[in-house]
Amino acid sequence: MRLFRAFLKEQTDPNYFYRILADDSVSQLGAYAPLKGATVLDVGGGPGYFAEAFRAAGAVYLGLDPDVGELSARGEPDPGMIRASGTALPVRSRSVNVCYSSNVLEHVDDPWLMLSEMVRVTRPGGIVFMSYTPWFSPWGGHETAPWHFLGGHFARRRYEKKMGKPPKNKFGTSLFAVSVGSVRKWAYRCADADVVETFPRYHPWWAKWIAHVPVVREFASWNFVVVLRRRA
Repeated sequence: MRLFRAFLKEQTDPNYFYRILADDSVSQLGAYAPLKGATVLDVGGGPGYFAEAFRAAGAVYLGLDPDVGELSARGEPDPGMIRASGTALPVRSRSVNVCYSSNVLEHVDDPWLMLSEMVRVTRPGGIVFMSYTPWFSPWGGHETAPWHFLGGHFARRRYEKKMGKPPKNKFGTSLFAVSVGSVRKWAYRCADADVVETFPRYHPWWAKWIAHVPVVREFASWNFVVVLRRRA
């Protein structure tokens, strides 16, 4: 409930929302990998919202984002942030303990390449933790929701007509339809990593069963998580 209430302020008070989300992310990640002394790569970290939380947990933080506007959204970019693409990570193979990404995959035109890159840079035994907003979730269309259920292009045109400007997340350009089923299929077929767990991110622990029910998981997962462990 705390996360949900914070989510309602994402557009009006992003610092508040992402601070709470970062603390929750560090807590979740700690269940899969020790963070003290670990090298953490945050793919799509924007202005470094998560940097403070990861460093407080003792991690060595490196974040990247391809968008200059995102990097400087809070003024000067965080010293741990670099400009780079998630589909071509400028990071040596098998070099980080944890590769993390939050709410980025649905903004990438080739999500499978980004996922492969995240696995590539992770050390054997290391963790890949990736969460994203599925297309058929209540917030799949982002600011154009819930009209995305009638089609991404329709939702985009409706938003432009009503607001007099295009949405920040433009379907087909910076927002894409990524399903839960397709990501799970990719994860279980990945030759270089094993699936540790999949679950709906903002749900209580007893609702994790949703991840295993086709169709239901597409609509009932406000945000979806895939946790992988890199094979030796």
